[in-house]
Amino acid sequence: MEFPKWTDGCKSLLKKYLTQPVFDKLKTVQTARGTTLKDIINSGVENQDSGVGVYLGDEESYTRFAALINPIIEDYHQGYKVTNYHPSDFDPSHLKAPNPDPNGVYILSTRIRVARNLKGFGLTPTLTRHERLEIERKVATTLEDLGGDLKGKYYPLAGMDEKTAKKLIDDHFLFKEGDRFLAHAGINRDWPEGRGIFHNDAKTFLTWINEEDQLRVISMQKGGDIQAVFSRLAKAVNALNDKLGFQYSPHLGYLSSCPTNLGTGMRASVHIKIPKAAAHPDFKKICDQYQIQARGIHGEHSESAGGVYDISNKRRLGLSEVQCVQDMHTGVKKLIDLEKSMK
Repeated sequence: MEFPKWTDGCKSLLKKYLTQPVFDKLKTVQTARGTTLKDIINSGVENQDSGVGVYLGDEESYTRFAALINPIIEDYHQGYKVTNYHPSDFDPSHLKAPNPDPNGVYILSTRIRVARNLKGFGLTPTLTRHERLEIERKVATTLEDLGGDLKGKYYPLAGMDEKTAKKLIDDHFLFKEGDRFLAHAGINRDWPEGRGIFHNDAKTFLTWINEEDQLRVISMQKGGDIQAVFSRLAKAVNALNDKLGFQYSPHLGYLSSCPTNLGTGMRASVHIKIPKAAAHPDFKKICDQYQIQARGIHGEHSESAGGVYDISNKRRLGLSEVQCVQDMHTGVKKLIDLEKSMK
């Protein structure tokens, strides 16, 4: 294995921290599952426009390749140290988030998701076909046992008929094969086998199985009732954890193949119409001050359409699930106040 050849335009954290001494130290290291340095850095080497550039194959990778991974985590997660501990709190009674837009003038919808992976398995880049199918079976069975407002149906991607696919596309539920970054990490192997979508009857609770992570658990609804969305998510995630068990580290929180999703693995967001606030010269500074992130509604790097923005929590590691949502709620309330003041 040779040291990567970097382009001048590459600005990834992988390039920044994979020095020759670190490379020499790690190039022959291998985890019990067989994950190597080459596996971890392949996506970032092949896609030099990556922001981070690493995907880890298993829990052990975080300790065996710590000389590379710890500096990346500290850089991305705003100074999070190897000595820090990650708290977890998924108790809705600890959240204080009354609807910041009770008349429905500004907030179009609310969505909170978490990434989770099961104990006893590798992370998605190293899953075998058999393991992926076993995860699908276990998770789908557990989801279909849920009752009350979480009751719903599982739709496997493999062999899906056109009518079902069209319905899921119309609902914006269907996920596609991963992009080139995930492909070079090994996450797209055996596509679409072992993947699928569960949603409840009301279409307010959704779970993706074996996408970028083994589970992406999502709660959503129209309007700004953040407390209700979080409560539904907490009920689902806690029930799934009780039955399945998620990979968790006292230092790194819930584990994921991508270090950006460590900790809570949470993205709590609203789609909100704030054209005047967004035009304020201090808009970005205010977002930074309140630990929130603004982007267009069609995902990262997209522009706003009609003054509608996707506003989400910025921090994920070193704070609880409740605090992530509290950050978002506080920031959204500030932006609504700003919008009102500029009318």
